Amino acid sequence: MRDTLLIALYALMGAAGAGLLGACVLRLLRRRSLVTSLAVVSGVSVVAMLAGTLTVAWAMFLSPHDLSVVTTVVAMAAVVSLATALLLGRWVVAGSHALARATRSFGDGDGFRAPDAPATAELEALSRELAVTGEKLAASAARERGLEASRRELVAWISHDLRTPLAGLRAMAEALEDGVATDPARYLTRIRTEVERLDGMVGDLFELSRIHAGSLPLHPARMSLYDLVGDALAGVDPLAREHGVRLVGEGVEAVPVVVDGKEMSRVLANLLVNAIRRTPPDGTVAVATARHEDGVVLSVSDGCGGIPAQDIGRVFDTGWRGEHARTPPGGAGLGLAIVRGIVEAHQGRASVRNIPGGCRFEVTLPQAP
Repeated sequence: MRDTLLIALYALMGAAGAGLLGACVLRLLRRRSLVTSLAVVSGVSVVAMLAGTLTVAWAMFLSPHDLSVVTTVVAMAAVVSLATALLLGRWVVAGSHALARATRSFGDGDGFRAPDAPATAELEALSRELAVTGEKLAASAARERGLEASRRELVAWISHDLRTPLAGLRAMAEALEDGVATDPARYLTRIRTEVERLDGMVGDLFELSRIHAGSLPLHPARMSLYDLVGDALAGVDPLAREHGVRLVGEGVEAVPVVVDGKEMSRVLANLLVNAIRRTPPDGTVAVATARHEDGVVLSVSDGCGGIPAQDIGRVFDTGWRGEHARTPPGGAGLGLAIVRGIVEAHQGRASVRNIPGGCRFEVTLPQAP
């Protein structure tokens, strides 16, 4: 029993020395290829066995004949281990190179395509994560392209909407200056109207810029949706009468919410004005509220005939106005973008869907305690 313990002790000492030496070599070669690391690991295993055997032989527990036999066996094992390590390393490195080549497809716009060759479980997991990342990058790039297209459209439409009234203002100012205006009072009234419209457009641009910058100041207070809707309906009633549109707000409940009254009134005004302008004469614009598990839903339904399926996802985009609203009173396409920005600033969400004969805009807000 004592001899067995001594043999184990001497073998451990020799193997530990070889293992320590192998750890130092691995640290020095840690930036090299995986094939080199696997070769070192397999070499350390064989050298540790050989070192333990030589230590035991040095302690005279093995005869020279037994030592030569063991050394021969260890040498053959070293050859097989090294060959196996090299083959395994080349396979793993080949899979790594294939994954690296597939990763370069991120910049091609086609998304990530995992290599077809089989790989280790770790490389397979990395491929799955890269595929998920590729999908997110593709979605982000698509959103960026959509935002860039919206910006270009907004600049083009704003330029058109500014150029037209400015040209009219210049002509009327020149007529008044030259004294050729047949009805100066009417010219002045028209100038005032155009200036107010331009002022509203500039105000919308300023509001949208604050929303995008995340600097929209909010002063939330507890109030009733019934009061907000009542005030908004009263404000747009003259416009509805002018267009021959009926306003219906009978389904509005006195639901408490915590919102900025001024900004939420702007949301309701934008939705109602948009609905009135898109609804034909003798049509109806209806406002309703409903309680849901995730909050309070305020809806505005119109009789516009519905939004085309290819356009319904762009309704809240900045500058989008639809094919039928390229000129005033369609506006600059900022009203619904402002609606979404203000609602999201209140931790809510805005959506739209088609209904028979028109569409319904819905604003979901957190319900007050």
